[in-house]
Amino acid sequence: MDENLKKIIPFALKFKSHIIWNVIYNVLYALFATLSFVALFPLMEVLFKMNEAVTKLPVYSGIDKIGEYGKQYLQYYITKLSNENGPQYALLLTVALVISTFLFKNLFNYLASQHLMKIKNGVLKDLRDKMFAKIIELPVSYYSEKRKGDVMARMLGDVNEVKNSFFLILELIVKEPLTIIFAIIAMLKISLELTLFVFIFIPISGFVISKIGKSLKAKSTKAQQENGYLISVVEETLSGLKVVKSYNAENYFKSLFNNSITRLLKLDNSIGKKNNLASPMSEFMGIVVIAILLWYGGNLVLVDKTLNGALFIVYLGLAYNILTPAKAISKASYQVKNGLAAAERVFEVLEVENVITDNPNALKKESFTDKIVLENINFRYEDENVLKNFSLEVPKGKTVALVGQSGSGKSTIANLLTRFYDVNEGKISIDGIDIKEIEMKSLRDLMGLVTQDSILFNDTIKANISLGKPDATDEEIINALKIANAYEFVKDLPEGINTNVGDSGNKLSGGQKQRLSIARAVLKNPPIMILDEATSALDTESERLVQIALENMMQNRTSVVIAHRLSTIQKADVIVVMQKGEIVEQGSHEELLAKNGMYSKLVSMQSFD
Repeated sequence: MDENLKKIIPFALKFKSHIIWNVIYNVLYALFATLSFVALFPLMEVLFKMNEAVTKLPVYSGIDKIGEYGKQYLQYYITKLSNENGPQYALLLTVALVISTFLFKNLFNYLASQHLMKIKNGVLKDLRDKMFAKIIELPVSYYSEKRKGDVMARMLGDVNEVKNSFFLILELIVKEPLTIIFAIIAMLKISLELTLFVFIFIPISGFVISKIGKSLKAKSTKAQQENGYLISVVEETLSGLKVVKSYNAENYFKSLFNNSITRLLKLDNSIGKKNNLASPMSEFMGIVVIAILLWYGGNLVLVDKTLNGALFIVYLGLAYNILTPAKAISKASYQVKNGLAAAERVFEVLEVENVITDNPNALKKESFTDKIVLENINFRYEDENVLKNFSLEVPKGKTVALVGQSGSGKSTIANLLTRFYDVNEGKISIDGIDIKEIEMKSLRDLMGLVTQDSILFNDTIKANISLGKPDATDEEIINALKIANAYEFVKDLPEGINTNVGDSGNKLSGGQKQRLSIARAVLKNPPIMILDEATSALDTESERLVQIALENMMQNRTSVVIAHRLSTIQKADVIVVMQKGEIVEQGSHEELLAKNGMYSKLVSMQSFD
């Protein structure tokens, strides 16, 4: 059994009752699909007056003779009705019988499809649920290596492909094979010789179809990967639209997109060609067999006179009835290959090991009482250490600023404190407890993070600010906005705190977005605040307003400030000067200026980049 098939079974088993009912209705569908053709026989006999008069009710003599018993029973009633009411009533009865069998066949097909639909949609929801939970759980480091567009394609496109293609397996193993089996049983009853031709056709057809479908799964995987790349191009182009336009790079991105859709076109055409070949190929092979049956069976009826003409017509109907499920099997087997390729890509994400997780006996920590300590930390993103034997203490209630040139490892410390990444060697502890021993939720509850890029979501100001405290009242939100120096512009907006900020907050200026980010951290009210270059992207006026907001927020809090500009850090209790992952100086603003070292040099340049 295919590995991905095994992995999807637990998702399907949640809908066990729907699977059982689907199988029951498919069995009944297959039975009535055969009976609908068998019921044509008494109709033919009435029409062509070939039925023998049966004047006595037949006697049931066991399951092996049930076909003969049913035929005799029907002929008894046809004879009785013809004698009592004339041949029209007998004809009406047989027509009603044919209609009834076709009605039941289609009713059971509908009911089976209803249950299959519930399985497919239920599994789709559960897979998406699990996929989104996994995408959010995975550490930040995962997305520095992967294209977001590819992850989105797996979440949306591939999961959908699993839904559309994968559950055809239920049709492949129940509905279509049973339709064929029941039809063959009826055909064997009518003529053993003719049925041998059908047995020759099925394996030949199966062999030809499997040959065509051999390379389909590999091509499907390539197409799905290309689809992921395509979504990435669109996502990156839209995210960076201002840069694309300002550098007149539209043609470059158009060519990236066009090259991708051209590759996708070739793959889709190649897959489609094979898919499209399945149905006509199996139908043509079926018609060849029907033609042989017509010639051979016609001889049995007209020349040898060993086969009843009406039975021969019913037999042809049954033989043709095998073609539809045979076509469906060949087409479904192709689509299942697409589904398996998609399932592979879905489970690739679901099975990624999350390296940053809670220990089984992780502690809940609800307060911060003493200090944060970083001891002999080494950290590397790939091969080279970004932090080397780095040690630092942040006492409660103090503001510690980290300064230095780009690439000196400042932002890495923010990533390690929040456990977006884990240290390679050394240890970070809060109140003497290693942060790896603290439950991640409670660790992050202790911290507020304001980043250089003020990340807002396409929702109202209220929804954006109350992310860390969903039950906050409007009064609390307005209070947080006042502390963050943001209420002065929010109160003038058409709908106040219920104003939508647009995609990524693009309806607002950079300074306004940053003050809303600060308000979000203020409302959460954590004891530890981490400011990662919170003012570096702002103009002087916005920076002044944001700076006041930051000072309001940092009162009575422990703060780690990753600084870009001098103004942000002059009032810090301790300023740590970093270079290439190591501390070169530390002290207050005045102490460091007096040393006339690296800090003094940075101040004189008025630029901390």
